[in-house]
Amino acid sequence: MSELRWAEEALDQVLRRVGETARQVGDRFPLYADPVDGRWTTTGRGSWTGGFWAGLLRLRAHRTGEPSDRAAAAACTARLAPWAEADTATRGLILWYGTALGGGAEAGLLRERAARSALAAYDPDLGLVPWGAALGGPRSRARADGVPGLVPLLASAGADGEAAAAGHLHRHLDLCLGTVDSERPVPAWEFTDRTGWRPCPDPEPGWTRGEAWLLLAVADALLRAGSAVWRPERLHEVAELVLRKGEFLCGPPVPPARAHHPDGPLDTSAAAIGAVALLKLALLPGPTAAAYRTRAEDVLRHLAGTHLTPPGTPQPAGLLRDGCYDAASGTAVRHALVWGDYFLALGLGALLGRVDLGTV
Repeated sequence: MSELRWAEEALDQVLRRVGETARQVGDRFPLYADPVDGRWTTTGRGSWTGGFWAGLLRLRAHRTGEPSDRAAAAACTARLAPWAEADTATRGLILWYGTALGGGAEAGLLRERAARSALAAYDPDLGLVPWGAALGGPRSRARADGVPGLVPLLASAGADGEAAAAGHLHRHLDLCLGTVDSERPVPAWEFTDRTGWRPCPDPEPGWTRGEAWLLLAVADALLRAGSAVWRPERLHEVAELVLRKGEFLCGPPVPPARAHHPDGPLDTSAAAIGAVALLKLALLPGPTAAAYRTRAEDVLRHLAGTHLTPPGTPQPAGLLRDGCYDAASGTAVRHALVWGDYFLALGLGALLGRVDLGTV
């Protein structure tokens, strides 16, 4: 394991930073942090990112084994409960990643409740769980970030949930990848009775975090594709297509937030999500597994060595800089992002054999 000492040290830094963040934010949820002083912008209810904070607290508790850390993780997870029935496809991000790392019976019950609610929201006419109105905007939308987390959450709700999960995923893949004149996936769509499905201008094609979300959802589905409902042959084809279109194996380790603006802000969170997706794909048998793991390790090593603040600098140690919250509006374009921290920690934990990505 000596060859992964860098990963051990990086994970320690990230999780020590979790403790500092917890003291700073109290009962609020961190969203993004200033790259200079590390101060967090917070939200009271967690928004779509709350599950990643609960997940980080759970990773810290697994690492330390301290009862106080387990209690903090459990309390944070409990505060996610109002999102279980919220009208948003991002409940998958919130309530899968907020509960998937364990946490006892209460976390399991919350996950079951959220799964039943998500299944009830599945619209068979649209073939998906709509994006929803809880976060603003038209309800009948489909977005790439409405797929990850929701696929395993729905699939946990029995046979009907598994069918809904597969339908939700494949409808998004048909939309995002089915536009022949787009070299990159089209990440956002809106449905009206008059026009049917039509692409939305924001986020635009080339949104690299959206591409990473799609790859993560496909990897999760392939790890669960034991029945024909998942259409595993097509999923394998789609995985190769997303890998190629998103340049996951041949592009820079940290992509620009918008592929068509290579001189614009980077997005380390997209890199971390993509690395975890590659590690999941590496769990599948086949000749490409070793290449996926090697690329994921290279990306995580680059994040740790180049974008994670080390001890002994003016900035707080363990700060994953150069995440881009929203390039189009110019919001927090070079910041630490709570989901970037989560996926970095998850990927490092998986490399070290401390996290089973087949269950998270």
